[in-house]
Amino acid sequence: MASPPVPAANTELVIITGLSGSGKGTVLKAFEDLGYYSVDNLPIELIPKFAELTKGAPNIRKAALVVDIREGSALERLPALYKQIRRKVPARLLFLDADDAVVQRRFSETRRPHPLGTKQSVAANIRHERERLEPIRKLADPIINTSHFNVHELRETIHSIFGADRKTASGLLVQVNSFGFRHGIPPESDLVFDVRFLPNPNYIPAFKEKTGKNAGVARYIRSFPQTQEFIERISALLVYLMPHYIGEGKNYLTISFGCTGGHHRSVMIAGEIRKRLGDAGYRVKENHRDIKK
Repeated sequence: MASPPVPAANTELVIITGLSGSGKGTVLKAFEDLGYYSVDNLPIELIPKFAELTKGAPNIRKAALVVDIREGSALERLPALYKQIRRKVPARLLFLDADDAVVQRRFSETRRPHPLGTKQSVAANIRHERERLEPIRKLADPIINTSHFNVHELRETIHSIFGADRKTASGLLVQVNSFGFRHGIPPESDLVFDVRFLPNPNYIPAFKEKTGKNAGVARYIRSFPQTQEFIERISALLVYLMPHYIGEGKNYLTISFGCTGGHHRSVMIAGEIRKRLGDAGYRVKENHRDIKK
C-alpha cells in the first residue's frame, strides 16, 4: 500500500534524484533558499543516518539531499531505504526528468561528460540511466519534467511546492501538454485526453504544414460544435478537480492532450485549456512536445 502524501510545508527531508542534466543542482540551490540544510551526492549508506540526524538535531529543521547515478550500483538500494526512512521522518522523493533531446543539448552546451562515462554515446547513456532509475521514479512524488523551464522558473516551482508560505491555488503548478499518439504518451502525464475524434486539419492542403497555433487552423477546429462542447466540458471538469488535487497535497499536475501527430488538434486544445485554467487563477505552463516532428 502506497504511503499517503506528505504536506510539502511539513516535509523534514527531501531526497532529490532524477536524470543527469535535469537540473538537480539548480533545485538543490532552491532548497537552500528555503532554509533546507542541503547536501549533494550523499553516499547511499549514510542516508538513514542523515535522516535520523534531521529528526533529532535542533539546528536542522529540514534538509534536502541529492542522490543519483553517480552512486553506481548502490543506487539500487534507494527504493528500500526510502520506504524505511518514511516510517521514521516526514520525507518526499522528488524526481527530476527531462526529454532526451533536451538532456543531450544540455550536455553538448556544457561540454561535460555524462556520469556513465564516454565509452558510449550520450543518447545511449541516457537510455541506460532511465532504465536504472525507473524503480525509483515509480516511488517519486512529485515528478517534474524540467525540459521547458528556465532556471528562474524551476526555482520558482520548487519554492511554490515546498515553501511553507505557499498559497492554496498558486501552490499547484499545472503543465498542459500536447502530443502525438504516434510518438507515445508523455510518461509524466497525470491526466490524458484523446482529441482524435475532432476533425483533422491535416487533410486540408492549406493547413497540412501549419500547426494548431495558426489562427486559420484554430478557427477551423473551433468551428465544429463538438470542439466547443469538449472545451467547455473539460474546462469545467478541470476547474472542479483542481481544489481536490490541492486538498490531497498535490503540487504539480500534468495534463496531456493527444491527437495523431501532435501538430494541429492537440496543440489548439492545449492552448485553449491553458488559457481557461489561467483565467481560473492557476499557474499554468504550456508545452507542445511533438509540434516540430
